[in-house]
Amino acid sequence: MVMIFTLVTAVQEKLNEIVDQIKTRREEEKKQKEKEAEEAEKQLFHGTPVTIENFLSWKAKFDAELLEIKKKRMKEEEQAGKNKLSGKQLFETDHNLDTSDIQFLEDAGNNVEVDESLFQEMDDLELEDDEDDPDYTPADPESDLTD
Repeated sequence: MVMIFTLVTAVQEKLNEIVDQIKTRREEEKKQKEKEAEEAEKQLFHGTPVTIENFLSWKAKFDAELLEIKKKRMKEEEQAGKNKLSGKQLFETDHNLDTSDIQFLEDAGNNVEVDESLFQEMDDLELEDDEDDPDYTPADPESDLTD
């Protein structure tokens, strides 16, 4: 009985040591992973130190990329503009556009009638002549202002 107790106690101690070793190894691995994660995070913030040479080479590449983008955009606009006619060109090619607005208004029922007789006797209207004003001089635009 004593021998069994001694053997069981020795096995328990050995198992406890093995469990402790496993726990310490896991803790060390966890600490190592945390340390590596911190180092990786520090590397993200560290970056490349900026010097004049680095900046100038980066700027040259950046300007070249921008120029290429602008050229592509200009080509796209140029090709889109070839298919598009200006207003003058539209009217020159299609004479129906001259009267299309009037037809549109007539179709909508917005007929505007003008009494032309109102404009035939312009002599009856009392319009001021600038020649009647003694202070008016055509060369001086402020001469007809009164004080």
